Amino acid sequence: MKFRVERDALADGVAWVARSLPARPPVPVLGGVLLEAGAGAGADADQSLTVSGFDYEVSSRVEVEATVHEASRVLVSGRLLADITKSLPPHPVDVVVDGPRAMITCGSARFTLPTMPVEDYPRLPEMPRLAGSVRPDVFADAVSQVAVAAGRDDTLPMLTGIRLEIAGKKLTMAATDRFRLAVRELAWEPSDEEINTAVLVPARTLAEAAKTLAGKEAVQLALADRDGMLGLAGNGRRATTRLLDAEFPPYRRLLPTEHTSTAVLEVAPLVEAIKRVSLVADRAAQVRMKFEEGSLLLTAGGDDEGSAEEQLPAELDGEPLTIAFNPSYLLDGLNSLHTERAHLAFTTPNRPALARPVTDGESSSQVEYQHLLMPVRLPG
Repeated sequence: MKFRVERDALADGVAWVARSLPARPPVPVLGGVLLEAGAGAGADADQSLTVSGFDYEVSSRVEVEATVHEASRVLVSGRLLADITKSLPPHPVDVVVDGPRAMITCGSARFTLPTMPVEDYPRLPEMPRLAGSVRPDVFADAVSQVAVAAGRDDTLPMLTGIRLEIAGKKLTMAATDRFRLAVRELAWEPSDEEINTAVLVPARTLAEAAKTLAGKEAVQLALADRDGMLGLAGNGRRATTRLLDAEFPPYRRLLPTEHTSTAVLEVAPLVEAIKRVSLVADRAAQVRMKFEEGSLLLTAGGDDEGSAEEQLPAELDGEPLTIAFNPSYLLDGLNSLHTERAHLAFTTPNRPALARPVTDGESSSQVEYQHLLMPVRLPG
């Protein structure tokens, strides 16, 4: 194998693939990155380098323009190659494989890496059948809004995923960790308008893919009928992931249909005020929100650990109330609205509150994103 490739293109491709590799692979080859020179499709096959990785759960594949002198393929340590390529000087990179060694030359820098047995590497899965496509910016925005509410406890796999519900031209995403729930609806272009299905995708994998697949081209979603797999493609990259075999909670019944009080606030001043008053509270403590006509009083702490308070203007409609939240969850919810103003709806201090974005020319009841927050029980 012998090829030349631009440093930035190689570093970006290797970094993206290596990001999905396991930190402690069960067998060494699953921690490798497969380089296939001349493995592209069509007439330009001899001018492409394919970088890919697979650990039986997640696969990643990207094609990079390259000048291929000798077509072949080689398997090397993914994380080590990623560290090397991002540190190379800004010159073209030459890679030559000679027996059990891969030699990387870039300017005056030279590295020699041991190769791994490529014959032991598993075959990458094929992309499933196309289900539809969505604008890359809309997809990335929606996934980031929902992923913040996904759980991180692997002993509860049903809470570590994002549920994708497809119903014709509507795509709904939902995630919850029992303390908050995020739901986002968006329009997309299905390959079949009669499609109606729901799958549970690992949240970390989907969030990473959404960020890196964003580009000028639409993001394509593909679903396997029997293999329990989701495929994603866009920006010259392709990825697959195994779906979670777990039952997602029936979340729609948690969304309140009526409320006793609502408030509209500016998000940026509220976020900064929460950060300030929560300095006197530990991570498990609460920030109390006292809503009255025209104002919100934020308080935190107590006599033993110090206290803080700050008052902000608020447009209150309904009965005054005092409610408390975990400050980290509250900040996550407000930041995920991606808007300048927030609409908060309440029923009682012990029932979940619903946050929605308020955009120009659009009432809070028409938005496509909802973030449900469980309150912290007030003392007494």
